[in-house]
Order: sequence, then C-alpha cells, then structure tokens
Amino acid sequence: MAVILVIEDEINVAAMIRVCVESEGHICHVAHNGNEGLDKFCKVQPDIIILDLMLPGINGLDICAHIRQFIKSKQKDPYIMMLTGKVEESDRIIGFSTGADDYMPKPFSPVELAVRLRVLLRRELRQQANSEGMIETRHLLIDQERRIVHFKYTNHTTEIVKLTTLEFNLLVVLAKRPGRVWSRSQLLDTVWGIDYEGDFRIVDSYIKRLRQKLYRTDPTGEKLDKTQFICTAPGIGYSFTD
Repeated sequence: MAVILVIEDEINVAAMIRVCVESEGHICHVAHNGNEGLDKFCKVQPDIIILDLMLPGINGLDICAHIRQFIKSKQKDPYIMMLTGKVEESDRIIGFSTGADDYMPKPFSPVELAVRLRVLLRRELRQQANSEGMIETRHLLIDQERRIVHFKYTNHTTEIVKLTTLEFNLLVVLAKRPGRVWSRSQLLDTVWGIDYEGDFRIVDSYIKRLRQKLYRTDPTGEKLDKTQFICTAPGIGYSFTD
C-alpha cells in the first residue's frame, strides 16, 4: 500500500484517478490547485505524486522543480508522474528535466494508469532490495543503506550532495562498476526498470543533473570538471570514473 497524492484541477479526472488508486489498495489524497498540492505534499509525505501540468496558481513544472530542489532531508523523495494534454516532444523533455519520473498524456485509461503505478512501486521495491553498504571513491562516499552521498574534499571536510531517488539510483549503478560503459537502454532497464516505456533521452537529462550536482571547487583550488565523475562514450553511453 502506497500513499499517492493527486494534484489535478479537473474534478472528473481527479475523481477517476482516485477510484483507480484506491481500487489498487492505496491511500489517495487529492488537491485541485498548485498551492494546495504543495501544502498536502508537506503534510502527507506521498510515495507517488500524480501531477497535472496545467494548474491554476502554481503550474505542474514549477511544483515538480520546487519539490526536487527544496525537499528536506526528513521528507520522502516521491516519484512524480506528470499528466498533460500537451503531446509535443519538447514538453516531455521539459517535464523530465524538472524532475518528473514518468509522463502520461491525456486522455488516458484507468488500466494504463494502474499499470504505470505498479511499475513505479516495483521499481522502489527493487531498489530497496538492492541496497547494500558503502561505495567509496576518491571524492565520493555513497551510503546505500541511508541513501546519502557525501562529497569528500582534500582538506578532509565533507558535504552532503542532495539527490533525488532516481539520481541516487543512477549514481549507484554507475559507481558500482567504475569504467564500465553503460548504454542508455541498459541504464533504463536497470534504473527505471524493464517496464519503462518512456523516452530513452530521460537518461541524458538525469546525467546532466547529476553532473551539475556533483560539480565542486576544492578548497585547495582544484576545480573539478563537470564530467569528472560521469564520462560520455560517444555513440554508446556513459561510465563512471573518479
């Protein structure tokens, strides 16, 4: 059983989603505008957010970005499924770049929604089951049990790197096998799951965000390149090195 927050301004659509969610045995909370949605997010700590793109007040993209950027250490980092009537490729890319984990265009069937929810929840269980101990490299200490990443400076100080659930999972997969080149399809299967049917370029968006979050200037003056940790193998995929 999961806690699912639906942020959708269309009353009929929100009601249909609630029926679908509750028929799957989950707890459902509903908000009909962006401000109410952010307030309920802080109160109910959902496992999944089903988020409409076009909302009165704060739109879905801004809500998604706010949750990813300002989530507190004690809050759950939820999966975000974005709903929209827009079908342009550029809209999907923007949604993924702000932190969405899945993207479903309107109209959609309750059956498809239920399947996508199961996929997201299976992914979470799979990641929990695969958690182990520490991964330590020259600059990073990755605590898989606590799901925390520490950046290690040469003066022996450390700093926590704030990552979303999928960013953390992606980093762990890469860091476990330094030097191995992973194709986009392999990363999709491993991190997003073999059931994922979205655009494979979501991998590129997450790699870009990981590089930005890992980028640091050492107190000694050493300036790490943004590709210090994740290298691109042209025409193939990505690998980890440190």
